[in-house]
Amino acid sequence: MMQLKVASQWYETRPCSDGITLIWELHVSRDLCCNIWHVRGRDRDLLIDSGLGVVSLRESVPQLSGRQLLAVASHSHFDHIGCHHEFEHRLCHPAEAHVMCIPDNQANIWSDYRASIDESEVLQALPYDNFSFDNYSVVPAPPTRLIDEGDEVDLGDRLLRVFHMPGHSPGSICLYESASETLFTGDVLYDGELLDSLRGSDPEVYSETLARLREIPAKVFHCGHFGSFGRERMNELIDAYEFGKRS
Repeated sequence: MMQLKVASQWYETRPCSDGITLIWELHVSRDLCCNIWHVRGRDRDLLIDSGLGVVSLRESVPQLSGRQLLAVASHSHFDHIGCHHEFEHRLCHPAEAHVMCIPDNQANIWSDYRASIDESEVLQALPYDNFSFDNYSVVPAPPTRLIDEGDEVDLGDRLLRVFHMPGHSPGSICLYESASETLFTGDVLYDGELLDSLRGSDPEVYSETLARLREIPAKVFHCGHFGSFGRERMNELIDAYEFGKRS
């Protein structure tokens, strides 16, 4: 790890359609790299997830400063909430509020993840001199608002409805904007191996959640990892998961 160079830039951004920007950590391995979504609103902005927290997100991405911003946690796994403490307004589901308040390394699955990986493969560059995962921890970020099934996040000119979608984790949520037919899925669904055996996961509940996901009339899916996709790919991914369970 210490042979790696220090990165000159940690975050990259890419504008998408409808005032949505994708933010990601350039030097984090593909499976761990969290998609951070910024949604521009008339009165306030929305941030969905915040990455590992090894480099300040707010200080590194200028568009995240200067306006009121609501920082939503799609769930409380360590790779999604690392910079939430940097934002004044923090939203999450009640089932995982305690992890945001006291980010225990077991509850946020950092201890399990670290035990399963070769740390030299996680980063391609260091966030700063003498960085070590020995000193890594998630900073507490107590929620200022709890959101649950049917609640709405209001940005002034755009509304996003909250869906409680447990299974991957107890408090996983999705956010749906009906006007643009866009669903932000967190780790409920992404274009990769869907994980249902983590601490706090529930495969039976997860299957019910994925069946329910098909009922949301979204056409664009912005996920917690990997690339975005459309409805056809959504059905393929859910079908593959269910087939894997049956085989």
